[in-house]
Amino acid sequence: MATGPLPLEGYLVVALEQAVAAPLATRHLADLGARVIKIERVGEGDFARAYDDTVHGQASHFVWLGRGKESLAVDLKSPEGVAIVRDLVSRADVFVQNLAPGAADRLGLGPDELRDRDPRLIVVNLSGYGTAGPMRDRRAYDLLIQAETGLVSVTGTPDTATKTGIPTADIAAGMYACNAVVSALLRRERFGDGATVDVSMFDATAEWLGHPMYVQMYAGRQVPRMGLSHAVIAPYDAYPTRDGEILLGVQNDRGWRALVVDVFGRPDLADDPDLRTNMDRVRNRAKCDAAVAAETAGWTTADLDARLAEAGVPAAQVRDLAGLVDHPQLRERDRWRTVSTPAGPVEAVLPPMTFRDVELPMGAVPALGAHTDAVLTELGLAERIGELRRSGVVG
Repeated sequence: MATGPLPLEGYLVVALEQAVAAPLATRHLADLGARVIKIERVGEGDFARAYDDTVHGQASHFVWLGRGKESLAVDLKSPEGVAIVRDLVSRADVFVQNLAPGAADRLGLGPDELRDRDPRLIVVNLSGYGTAGPMRDRRAYDLLIQAETGLVSVTGTPDTATKTGIPTADIAAGMYACNAVVSALLRRERFGDGATVDVSMFDATAEWLGHPMYVQMYAGRQVPRMGLSHAVIAPYDAYPTRDGEILLGVQNDRGWRALVVDVFGRPDLADDPDLRTNMDRVRNRAKCDAAVAAETAGWTTADLDARLAEAGVPAAQVRDLAGLVDHPQLRERDRWRTVSTPAGPVEAVLPPMTFRDVELPMGAVPALGAHTDAVLTELGLAERIGELRRSGVVG
């Protein structure tokens, strides 16, 4: 592979982060080549380190989100610890934080104070509900945001509301934060200004709920929970096969004709007035689903999957996580890499952003405080490392 420069090479990001949202944003920045220094509590570190012990005794969330960063363990209850972080931020291009509302300001690490000292600094604040409003100071975890935004009202089966199987609100906020950093860096390169950007989990999740929100606003109705189905598209569901099931997602009338004529050999279904258009099929969903299920049940999953792909009909096999780990789409495209961790090497999937001239780095997952001495030395504190460690200011 040709080697080009990494997109964010040379930029320094300081992150006062925990849990998922901010760590996801900064891990993507690290993947893109930025140097990311993660500020962690002395002795404990990011509490996500203790979520579980699945990956060679390490937390799965932290292995996922911690790679490629340097860990600086500092006691922010100590004035000297805060001074160290302020000095580090003064050298940075970007400061990302997702502490509780107001906590960064109380530490002297609020955006106004930091950018008064360095107007070119980019500060990104992640929060649960934003910097104002009646819920500003409420605790905000992914499940709570999914409930408060109504995401759980459209997720699950008709009988049971569920949260998504991944931390959707965290991930949404983290991706918008990453996008904000890259956008702000580009603006700074063009116009010279830094930025203060606020990203909330609530706002990010509300944005992702655009379709059902508009249905509520302009049709006056709640989009129902549909399981694997879809409120305004049919056929769109899992259907039985001889040895399992397959998911179909026919989004338009051309796809319907391809399915019933080219795959099933049933032109009568294409011309059935109850099934001719998508709106017809939605109105007559039970008839549509029954007709499709009667046809799919005669095929094996593998044979039907291949035939649907040949006919250009959108379909997918319904896999579990073991199916993803062994998925040929990852294996045959060489998407797996080995990443170092304090407990030994682990496998990880390449970042989704594939640059054709350079492979994005996948740095090691750091031990707590692994880079403390090196960072302090850069800050001119080499002679005080022992003293600072003995007093508990660093770890």
